[in-house]
Amino acid sequence: MKLRVARHTNNLEAIENFYCKIIGLDNLGGFQNHDGYDGLFLGKRGLDWHLEFTKSNQPSVHQPDEDDLLVFYVNDQNELNDYKRLFAVKKIAVLHSPNPYWNRNGLVVKDPDGFGVVICIDPNTRT
Repeated sequence: MKLRVARHTNNLEAIENFYCKIIGLDNLGGFQNHDGYDGLFLGKRGLDWHLEFTKSNQPSVHQPDEDDLLVFYVNDQNELNDYKRLFAVKKIAVLHSPNPYWNRNGLVVKDPDGFGVVICIDPNTRT
């Protein structure tokens, strides 16, 4: 089984920039004007999952709450610290989560559509 998470957006360029240049995903491809939609696939090469973002003439209307999250796991505190520095340089606010687990073990930010993204130390690599 493979996984694709699809979401409509009003700004593919900002989404691609955030997820590729900030989060570190790869642009795996995309499409233009396929039945009125443009889209891109973002993920990590060689893995059986990816995110699909689409844009069309129909504007997206999102109402994410604080627990609508994508979670990306890093191996250790050093990697987490690298993200913390990158967020500071890019002036991306690190948010307080209502879930204390994310505050203790990760960083929560918002993507360009207002959805939460967590960078968290993988519990399987923690000592």
